Amino acid sequence: MRQALFKRNGFWLALALIFALISGIGASLVQTAGGNVKVDDLKWETASGRTLNALLFTPANATAESPAPAIVVSHGWWNNREMQTPNYVELARRGYVVMSIDMYGHGNSDPLPVDEIAVGGTGMYDAVLLLADLPYVDRDAIGVTGHSNGARAANFSVPLDDASGDPLISSILLVDNDPLYVDGDGIYTNVYGSRDVGLIQAQYDEFFFRSYDENGVQLTAPRDYLGTPNAQSFLNFGADPADLTEEREGSTIYTENIDGTEAVRVIYSLPQTHPWSTTSSTAVGHLVDYFEETLPAPAPLDAGNQLWQLKEFFTALGLVGFGIMLVAIPRALLTTSAFRRLAVAPAEIAPLAGRVPKIWFWAGLAVSVVISAWSYVLVSQTPEVLGITFNAVPSFVPTGSVFFIGVWAAINGLAAAIIMIGAYFAFGRKSGMSLRGSGVLPGWKNFFHGIGLALTTVFLMYAVVFLVDYLFKTDFRLWVIGVKWFTPDKFGYALVVLPLFLLYFVANSIAINAFNRVTVAGREWVNTAILALANSLGPIILVVAQYTTFAVTGNLIPGFGGIFSIWLFPVILILAVAAIVSRKLYRATGNPYIAGFLNATVVVLISVSNTLVITY
Repeated sequence: MRQALFKRNGFWLALALIFALISGIGASLVQTAGGNVKVDDLKWETASGRTLNALLFTPANATAESPAPAIVVSHGWWNNREMQTPNYVELARRGYVVMSIDMYGHGNSDPLPVDEIAVGGTGMYDAVLLLADLPYVDRDAIGVTGHSNGARAANFSVPLDDASGDPLISSILLVDNDPLYVDGDGIYTNVYGSRDVGLIQAQYDEFFFRSYDENGVQLTAPRDYLGTPNAQSFLNFGADPADLTEEREGSTIYTENIDGTEAVRVIYSLPQTHPWSTTSSTAVGHLVDYFEETLPAPAPLDAGNQLWQLKEFFTALGLVGFGIMLVAIPRALLTTSAFRRLAVAPAEIAPLAGRVPKIWFWAGLAVSVVISAWSYVLVSQTPEVLGITFNAVPSFVPTGSVFFIGVWAAINGLAAAIIMIGAYFAFGRKSGMSLRGSGVLPGWKNFFHGIGLALTTVFLMYAVVFLVDYLFKTDFRLWVIGVKWFTPDKFGYALVVLPLFLLYFVANSIAINAFNRVTVAGREWVNTAILALANSLGPIILVVAQYTTFAVTGNLIPGFGGIFSIWLFPVILILAVAAIVSRKLYRATGNPYIAGFLNATVVVLISVSNTLVITY
């Protein structure tokens, strides 16, 4: 009875929807502190003349009669406001008014012109200006914190605040980006004045905290940062390192009287990587301690008292539900009159037998893995691609990071097509393989009908995402993989890069189902697991190689930038799941194009709604 229940599509569809509902309710309860924190989704035209999107968290203790300290929190480049979940959950629980922004060019804020990166502190200072006007915010107790380029946004905000004539920022916590050390002439100085400033520094940061000689040769690795002149100058309030007689330490609060105000400097140096800081209980604990020191909390709690992990659990549960929908919704649609004719069982699965087929199967997988890893490194070193990726040259592509992954995907799609053509002429045709029977040639009517099924599925899946966002102001995510509601302009950005992803996911689905669907050890699921692993193995190898090298030497693999290995984190999971979804839908339709179009469309929508949008 139980086995029969698990085989019913209705059970899986109901489970996916239940997961989505529990996700929204649970995540909302955490971020509202059980109803004690009001959450508003704001979108307004700022002083910079652009539209900024943000989540505003207002605890019950913040009133016009008793204004509370306020903190703007910001994500890093190629991310969005929900990446600050640990920080805004824990700060709001402690009575701070918190605003988590989508920096310009990110999430649902306006796109960012390539020549105006610093405008309004990339949105951070514009958010400070709004906070300062709220009657329940203490204007004398406003802080900012950001991760990576969110920390750069804080640095951008300092001169704007200085020039305002009425400085508003009293405390700054930079996370995984260097503080400002020198003035315009390269002289060590106290750029931050009497503001309190802290730094959370990753000892294995892929981008920052290195020192160089006058020829640009690296002298120290990030794990040696605390002993560098830059760090020591920062901890000594801008003093010239040549004049210092003692070395200051990490995790120690240092104070100095600046213009009649006692200012704070502190560095928390942690043995972790750059992206790890966004989901690290240790980093969150230091953030709580720092702001308790500089902007005392209205409702203080021990730094170890953290509940943000519960929200992460609930949003991850929703992400699992979203993954189940990729299969359950199209299967349900196959029972309707609109799509019933697509429900065709594929040809029976055969065992992997015969010397030539075995060679092509295993050698094909091995070659695909090698091409996957090699081509990724190749693309990461191709100037023409990198110019578009990092917005160094004008182009029609507004989402450079998605374009980068798309180019790599397209290369692998072409490679898969070449391998399949070789396999067909080497043994497939001789052994009686039918391109029509395997679904490679489904007929134009079935082809376009299958695309209709895929697009209808995408619409229904994102209808669930919209409802959860509307009702609970939450999304589905786990760390760097996020499925969120987005503004209509994302459809246009998606169409620009969709052809690249279609080339890969369609070819991949055909390869998995029409050319490599066999039984291994007498089981089809073993075959599916092998193919899912093969999809992800190239990226896994690159990530393991990168971070093994980093851990041993303190430096990245020469010529292979840290951002490229970071971008592979979500790719590993996506490619494995895509293989499983592809096989499940093929078994229900015998049509490999349905999963190809579905996977490509969903991946592109996820990508363009979670990245940077630059305009020229």
